[in-house]
Amino acid sequence: MLDLNIKDETSKLKAVILGTAKSCGPTPKPEEAYDPKSLEHILAETYPVEADMILEMDAFEHVLKKHDVQVFRPKILKDCNQIFSRDIAFVIDDFFFKANILPDREEEYLAIGDVISQIDPAKVIQLPEEAHIEGGDVMPWNDYIFIGTYTAENYSHHITARTNKIAVEHITELFPHKTVKAFELRKSTNARENALHLDCCFQPIGKDKAILHKNGFLIEEEYQWLLDYFGKENVFEVTSDEMYNMFSNVFSISQEVIVSEKNFTRLNTWLREKGFTVEEIPYAEISKQEGLLRCSTMPLIRE
Repeated sequence: MLDLNIKDETSKLKAVILGTAKSCGPTPKPEEAYDPKSLEHILAETYPVEADMILEMDAFEHVLKKHDVQVFRPKILKDCNQIFSRDIAFVIDDFFFKANILPDREEEYLAIGDVISQIDPAKVIQLPEEAHIEGGDVMPWNDYIFIGTYTAENYSHHITARTNKIAVEHITELFPHKTVKAFELRKSTNARENALHLDCCFQPIGKDKAILHKNGFLIEEEYQWLLDYFGKENVFEVTSDEMYNMFSNVFSISQEVIVSEKNFTRLNTWLREKGFTVEEIPYAEISKQEGLLRCSTMPLIRE
């Protein structure tokens, strides 16, 4: 059995599900795009090809294994994009949550059945259908659970709105000993304005630091709360271009080791100045689908 344990974003990683780019199917039609950035690349005919994305994910797996992480991969489905395993499930403490995802992604969840079968069934939770939530919006951080959400009345009109108020309320009830803090995210059909998930504009790193992008938050006080909580000197502020390139979507193997995209020069320099070990890999092709390193992983066990 897998003894799940996720209390934060950065403790030493022991086991993770890493998505797969194999058999991810042809380039989608414009009307099939789930997010504005994918749409942009479909229209520009620069959408990533499978072979390049497989190489990027292999580089990621190599780094994880180098740091003694147990890596699970989904069963490969024909012509199905299974890169972003963070969307389909997430772990808080020792509970495994099935994300209430877009209906046509249901088979992605079934493809990690081998992993789910190793988890105590009493610890596998599915929220009610009306509670929409995806793992990219959920960040356990010690006594807090940070959740990205969108509660405006036009929620249902935004395909980029993935986590709703009902889901936040359910998580709050399930973890009475923790403080659930929700952040309203900016949703847009313009890829340079859209924060698809919380991890597109914020991520805690190390013991007390964070990567943050102000414009990803609809409410300035909520952004300010994070800035005050971590302290300005501990925060890497991301520009709008850097947010578009997914700078906040790196991945922590431990409090000291961070996997980052090799082109993130300004960020990677800052991380090294702060004492982190930065494992640089190529991931620019996958980023064209508005997801990066954190989105491709679903941590199961941290120390």
